[in-house]
Amino acid sequence: MSSCWWSIGGSLLVGLFIAYLDRTNLSVAIPSVARNLGFAGGRFPVVSSWALTIFLIGYAFANIFGGVATRRFDPKPVVICCFTLWSVATLAVGFTSSLAVLLICRLILGLAEGVYWPQQSRFAKAWFAPNELTKANAIIQYYGQFLALAIGFIILTPIYDAFGWRVLFFMTGGLGIVLIVPLYIAKLRPESEAPYVEPTPLTTQPSLGLTLLGGPPFLLLVFSYIVQGMLFWGITLWIPLAVRSIGFTGMAQAWASALPYFASLALAVPISMVSDRTGQRVLIAALGLIIPGALLLALPAVASGVGKLALITVAMGYYTSSYTPNIWSVLQSTVPPRAVGSAAGIMNGLGAGGGGTLAGFLVGLLQGWTGSYMSGFGVLGALVVLGGLALLAYGRLKAGAPAAGLPVRS
Repeated sequence: MSSCWWSIGGSLLVGLFIAYLDRTNLSVAIPSVARNLGFAGGRFPVVSSWALTIFLIGYAFANIFGGVATRRFDPKPVVICCFTLWSVATLAVGFTSSLAVLLICRLILGLAEGVYWPQQSRFAKAWFAPNELTKANAIIQYYGQFLALAIGFIILTPIYDAFGWRVLFFMTGGLGIVLIVPLYIAKLRPESEAPYVEPTPLTTQPSLGLTLLGGPPFLLLVFSYIVQGMLFWGITLWIPLAVRSIGFTGMAQAWASALPYFASLALAVPISMVSDRTGQRVLIAALGLIIPGALLLALPAVASGVGKLALITVAMGYYTSSYTPNIWSVLQSTVPPRAVGSAAGIMNGLGAGGGGTLAGFLVGLLQGWTGSYMSGFGVLGALVVLGGLALLAYGRLKAGAPAAGLPVRS
């Protein structure tokens, strides 16, 4: 089974790395894109908010409905088709001079990545033992995602500065077609070969409803994921411009944008070890919202740009390393195997897609009104504190259920 960590976990890690480059290239390139496509100046706050968040609108819709619609299909061909589609759309952005084409291509990116995301939970559930789920999620989702955010800004920013925004889209879209699609064809394996797949035939699956998803407590999970989606995307979409607004330019801007995600990687291993050793996944995930929320609420009290960056870095590093790996382990341990993909799609669609869309507009519009990205970041802090409290309430409701992943290992 050790080969699964390389063939399944490693391949999906590399794939998600490239997927996040496709998501964030516009955040780096948006100043030049705005000038070339005609929405710089007074139109920038509103139009750039649409350009950055239309991906998340498609992402929300596709996670919810794509996860449900694809639960009868093997995840391998689904992820290959999705990667091909959004890579072509990313390439197309590099050729366009039309704002409408940019928006359509970013919507396609969101739709395809939204169908793709829940398939990762299906791979984790089918190929890795229950006591390996936190580690599997960390490899498949966490490290691919945060390596891309940490290294990606450092890679993309100098390429953008040297060659312009079109090259970013040619590069990131091309990597999907020439690297990831062939890798997935060669290395990923059908779900029918997996050791932990549920033996129930696909044609006899029970109908999907709230009971199958875990009952009313599932709604608390969804709420916590909506506010964390607001935190993650509200900061990630805007961080290159936010750090520039507090005094970081050039390569200093690239490193400052990446710093919160390097903190995520540094904290992931010790926090995952504590999580697997204690089994207190809900508590650790809840604190991963409450503590960062309090740190972001302190932003107005700090005057210096370095101090503000330090608060953002610690908040994002602690949140992502505490909440992200654990919440998916809790979900996968609670929901029946045949509903995992659908549940992951619903939660990620409403959370990352819906919450991220709201936050993208919230931060962008508040910046337009107040002149500061920090005002939006502070509002996000208040919201995620509420999400952490909702997750603690979920823990109390599930305290008597071992599958909830509370005081027991899962």
